[in-house]
Amino acid sequence: MAKKQALSSIDSKKLFKTCFIALVATSFSFIVRIMLLDNVWQEMFNLSETQKGEIFGAGLWPFAISIVLFSLFIDRWGYRKAMFFAFFCHALQVLLLVTAKDYWWLWWGSFIGALGNGTVEAVINPAIATVYKKEKTKWLTILHAGWPGGLVLGGLLALLVSATGLTWQWQVIVLLFPAIIYGVRLQDTRFPVHERVEAGVSHTAMLKEMGWMGALIVTWLVVFELGTKFLPVEYMGLSTTQLIWAITALIVIWYGKVVSWAPGKPLFVFLLLLMIPLATTELGTDAWIKDLMGPAMGKIGLDGIWVLIYTATVMMLLRLKAIGDLSKKLSPLQILAFSSIFAACGIYFLSISSVSPWFILGAATVYGIGQTFFWPCTLGLVAEQFPKGGALTINAIAGVGMLGVGIIGTPLLGNLQDTQIYKTLKTNQPEYYQEFILEENKNSIFGEYQQLDQESMKKLDADLADDDGSESFQRLQEKRKALTRSTNEAKSNALKLASIPPIFMALCYFVLINYFRSKGGYKQVKL
Repeated sequence: MAKKQALSSIDSKKLFKTCFIALVATSFSFIVRIMLLDNVWQEMFNLSETQKGEIFGAGLWPFAISIVLFSLFIDRWGYRKAMFFAFFCHALQVLLLVTAKDYWWLWWGSFIGALGNGTVEAVINPAIATVYKKEKTKWLTILHAGWPGGLVLGGLLALLVSATGLTWQWQVIVLLFPAIIYGVRLQDTRFPVHERVEAGVSHTAMLKEMGWMGALIVTWLVVFELGTKFLPVEYMGLSTTQLIWAITALIVIWYGKVVSWAPGKPLFVFLLLLMIPLATTELGTDAWIKDLMGPAMGKIGLDGIWVLIYTATVMMLLRLKAIGDLSKKLSPLQILAFSSIFAACGIYFLSISSVSPWFILGAATVYGIGQTFFWPCTLGLVAEQFPKGGALTINAIAGVGMLGVGIIGTPLLGNLQDTQIYKTLKTNQPEYYQEFILEENKNSIFGEYQQLDQESMKKLDADLADDDGSESFQRLQEKRKALTRSTNEAKSNALKLASIPPIFMALCYFVLINYFRSKGGYKQVKL
């Protein structure tokens, strides 16, 4: 049966192109959301920095729900059906965002789009790892050049639409461009039988590779995020936190019984946890880079989004061209260790890059090099070390990454900014604090916070537009400068803190390199 479904060289190339375009579609929504949240949606819907982070997160963590659930059954249900579900989600995302009326419309549109993104990766990662089983890291890295490629193409198209004077809704409609292409190509694209199925490894054996410990990590993150959004404050005497733990425990107990309480591979569980700082370093920083680099880029008359487009271009070229030679000379762990060092340096340099345009370019280049191989080399590492885990292990690692950055990474960077602005104004400009900080407290997973009032900021800018040269106008200018200094300082500090996770990652990777060295060196596990 496996021989009858084996793919020819032509079928394999067609499959790779379809998967590549589908991945491009996932990054289109990422960059367009970044562009609109800062320039349009924040003012239109009076969003705080933390709420912006939550919407960023809603476009990331639901990815884990679909990627993990589909991975459990995708070999039985079929790759093609899953991809059509992804197409439906991408189309519905556009409809919700185009007709958005408030925070929750944006949140739900981002949520559904993330479900589609997760489904895409649930298909393409195991499919490509199976077709190119002898060079998994290399071809998964080339495949994932589609992500930065989509950031570049989507960003340029969205900027072009904006430059023509069309409304922001047309920037959202741009998301349909790659989705329609991969949707049409699905009609005649053939998908392989996964190497796990072909080798006769059972479904239960696949589940045991992740084990109940891996299931605990994935389940708690999913239930936590859904619970904080939708569970009641109290139910049958249980608080939200208690309900979250109760639901998590029930699911993990069920999973544990299915796998006879196999704990999972220790290395895999460790890599699951390490994906949280990894994804925060790459996607969390990318999600905020336009906003965080806006002040520095504004000094040279450019939008902060150009930093993301540039680093994505660096990433795309390196994934396409450099991985072949690197994968022959270095193990995935060695590549990841050096990438972490570059990323930490690049992010820190970006936080102080208001020195000059050339400094920004240099810092962005270092950061772009650093983040290039994080995601695909981790997928390659898992595919090479845990082939029995099939679609589940390779996709669970990506799912936890998205959960981590969506639940913790992007909201944290937003909350850091809100908190820093609040403290600075209250301490240094108490008169501005009363006027520009909303009285009501808002809640997040990091506790209560207060936000800058976007309506008051818009009123101040409107008053400044009427330049009459009077003394009161000069006071307005001083007020605006003080507020700008506070927000710029908060953004710079948030970016500096983002350089800490990759330092921790580098230490972890060097520990793993020594671990494999003690066992005779890194070797790919083959079925």
